[in-house]
Amino acid sequence: MNSLVIPPGLILILGGLLLPWLTPRLRSFAAIGFPLLTLMMVWLVTPEHSMKLAFLDYELDILHLTSEGRVFATVFAMMAGIGALYALKHARILELSAAFVYAGSAIGVTFCGDLISFFVFWEIMAIGSTLVIWANCHQNKRAYGASMRYLLVHLLGGVILMIGIAAHVANTGSVEFTAMKADNFATIMIMIGFLINAGAPPFSAWIADAYPEASPSGTVFLSAFTTKTAVFALLMGFPGESILIYVGMYMVFYGIIYALLENDMRRILAYSIVNQVGFMVVAIGIGSELALNGATAHAFAHIIYKGLLLMSAGSVLLMTGKRKCTDLGGLFQSMPVTAINGIIGALAISAVPLTSGFVTKSLETSAAAEAGLPWVWFMLVAASAGVFLHAGIKFPWFVFFQKDSGLRPPDPPWNMRLAMWIMSFLCILIGIVPGIIYGILPYTLDYKPYTVDHVVTQMQLLLFAGFAFFALLALMKRTLTISLDLDWFYRKLMFGLIIWIKENIPQLIAPVITGFKNFGQRKFDRLVRVHGPQGILARTWPSASMVLWVAVLLAVMMILHYMRPD
Repeated sequence: MNSLVIPPGLILILGGLLLPWLTPRLRSFAAIGFPLLTLMMVWLVTPEHSMKLAFLDYELDILHLTSEGRVFATVFAMMAGIGALYALKHARILELSAAFVYAGSAIGVTFCGDLISFFVFWEIMAIGSTLVIWANCHQNKRAYGASMRYLLVHLLGGVILMIGIAAHVANTGSVEFTAMKADNFATIMIMIGFLINAGAPPFSAWIADAYPEASPSGTVFLSAFTTKTAVFALLMGFPGESILIYVGMYMVFYGIIYALLENDMRRILAYSIVNQVGFMVVAIGIGSELALNGATAHAFAHIIYKGLLLMSAGSVLLMTGKRKCTDLGGLFQSMPVTAINGIIGALAISAVPLTSGFVTKSLETSAAAEAGLPWVWFMLVAASAGVFLHAGIKFPWFVFFQKDSGLRPPDPPWNMRLAMWIMSFLCILIGIVPGIIYGILPYTLDYKPYTVDHVVTQMQLLLFAGFAFFALLALMKRTLTISLDLDWFYRKLMFGLIIWIKENIPQLIAPVITGFKNFGQRKFDRLVRVHGPQGILARTWPSASMVLWVAVLLAVMMILHYMRPD
């Protein structure tokens, strides 16, 4: 182990714990400095570096470098820094501190070479992200309930993951985190634990339930780490697991449908996270080198453009206090910077040429075609049109254009504008110079995204989706409705059932309890009659009578003894 190199994630975790103790001025510098130091450390680590710790009979490896881990750690550190810049003026210190612990633990996961330390960082991440949501309780009364539901879902996922890890270690005797096959109880449980964090069915709803209840900056942090850490875990643990193709495909279309139905602008983008992660899960299920490169590149680009979209939405929420599309519109007139950056994010997520989405998402569709899966290719291409509908057009159109809501708020403070410009620059830079991302992918890549066929096909797809949106604009307009999701079962049905049981069980079980009491009383009375103070076995008997009975018993025994055959 090189003494000058430490696990990069620990820098952010320790930085997050230190932030509350710094002066406001020093805290501003530290909020940017800690992520930059972490990013530098990510690239100082080499395969020769290691940090191994003894735990029980096992050896933990918390500084294990992989190509995939470095890519994810890089974008996590970048997002921590840019997110902190965005949050500086309005975020509570609890949120910023928790966000750094959250980001640091996500980076810690990417450098874990064993399942035990992986699980420890995984659970720290759940605690940090819960606190990010909880930090907004003073502004949003729904944040507390959302944070508790979020925590319960992730504790459930953690328990399932721990069961799988314990069974896997018992089966193999090894704690090494390496590629597995979901062909036994242990590995199936591990994969389920990963998928819960990825937002896979039937637990997809926790993302749209919890993320929009955080503060504007809190939602940006939340969008970057949990689901993408799960993508990393699946990519490292279960590449080529075919069931993931079907799980991912469900996520792709689930996210599109619910985003199109949604009225809340941040819930639109939250459902879009599920949709985009679905693309990555499909690629991991395909499992070829091109597909795994595609999942990695898409995750990198997605963190940036989804963060940009949520920064734009968060700026609108901060400056207007409104979050529903029915209350917004016409904001481009007074918030041009926010509108421009929101449009750039929308173009990137829609994979418009010269943006990051165009050069990353196409790797996944090309991988499906090369793998001989035409139905997967067709559905991913069709889903790309759906992405343009809900995130590429719907979000910017209803928030910044369409009707004039009469609202005239200014653009947000300079730090938020600067954070958005940086994210927009990255979206365009990666789109124009794809070698920036292609050069750090885990497998050697010889792929040219800017072919005539690819550009023309993508533009045709986008133009068709745009025509469909405006042709069906009357149907696309949102109303004050509520979309029911699977979380209704544990948010409403289960809660209502508990209340009903609490109120009605006493009346229902009263006859049963009375029957048991009567039965027990009868048995007790009978025992008293026989064994009680006045019972037959408690009476006083004269000594002479007892001697007589003893003599009778002895006589009977003697008779029986002499009557037995020899």
